[in-house]
Order: sequence, then C-alpha cells, then structure tokens
Amino acid sequence: MPQITYTDHEGATRVVDGVAGDSVMETAVRHGVPGIVAECGGSLSCATCHVFVAEEDLDRLAPMSEMEDEMLYGTAVDREENSRLSCQLRLTDGCDLHVTTPETQV
Repeated sequence: MPQITYTDHEGATRVVDGVAGDSVMETAVRHGVPGIVAECGGSLSCATCHVFVAEEDLDRLAPMSEMEDEMLYGTAVDREENSRLSCQLRLTDGCDLHVTTPETQV
C-alpha cells in the first residue's frame, strides 16, 4: 500500500495510506488533507491541486502531459521545477511519495 506524506507550507506533515490507482489529489480529499482544493474534481481544468513533489520522488512518476504543463502556468503560487498537479499523480504499489502544498491554491 503506497503512503503519501503531505507537508503544508508551514512544515506540518501528515502521512496517509493510499490505494494503488488513485491519485494523490483523490487521496488528499478522501482523508481531509488541507491545502488541496480540487475544484474541478480531477478533470485537469483548474490547477487547484498544485503540489511540489520531493526531488527524490520525481523520476518515479509518469511524465507530465502537455495539458498538465500548460495548467501549471495558472497556479496561484508560481510553479517550480518540481511542480505537479496532484490529480495527475497516480499511486502505485511500493511507491511512497512526499508532496508539499503551496501557501494557497486560489
């Protein structure tokens, strides 16, 4: 079972067990993790699930799509090299992730 460590912009962390196939966003919403708004419900149309992925986890993720790349230019907090939309990050068995939420999503 994959685990996700969510860290907020102030450094508070929360570890949540996920389900392979679910997204980092779906898992956050299901467990009431603050910092991920997910206005569009994961349809890749709002960028309110922006996260910063820990550098050591980046190469374990599927490549970013062109649409995700475009949406990251509309985030409330400027994108960084490790920015991703959590609705596009699918969990896999044996792949724990660490993400940090920005100060705001809107």
